[in-house]
Amino acid sequence: MKKLIPTFLMIAAFTVATQAQIYQSKATEVTFFSTAPLENITAVNKVVKPLLNTKTGDVNIKVPITGFIFEKALMQEHFNENYMESEKYPDAKFVGKIEETIDFSKDGTHKVNIKGKLTMHGVEKERTIQATLVIKGGEISIESKFKVTLKDHNITVPELVFQKIAETVDVTLKSTMVPFQKK
Repeated sequence: MKKLIPTFLMIAAFTVATQAQIYQSKATEVTFFSTAPLENITAVNKVVKPLLNTKTGDVNIKVPITGFIFEKALMQEHFNENYMESEKYPDAKFVGKIEETIDFSKDGTHKVNIKGKLTMHGVEKERTIQATLVIKGGEISIESKFKVTLKDHNITVPELVFQKIAETVDVTLKSTMVPFQKK
């Protein structure tokens, strides 16, 4: 029995330490903005699911395409049916790794590069995305702004609406992450 207690405590400590290295979303928002001669288009998605492994620097972000909300319902319908084909390609994903070594146990602000693959509309592209990480009080905030060129992901815009939709859209990610909790 005396040998069992230290073994149990070691297993429990390892389990807590392992879970603490995985961070999940407390609140995440992805916004895209398209500026074009005839119309600006903005959509916001708050059902994004990012994960961060602070031990390895691995980042995994899943963005449900139908989670984007537009100002006009018709824009949302066209986005899902005509451009993103969200029934066929329900998610965009980014899987990457933070290139810099960060001490996640200390509060601080860090500019980082996350190198990985962005998959959207069934097309995978190598990307290096710059981000700012803020570690404070056990939470990690990530903020990033980058551009996505539609043709890089085989997203076509009909000539009829070409003046309404930009060839390149601005994407902003803001996320506050906390240690993973089993539900």
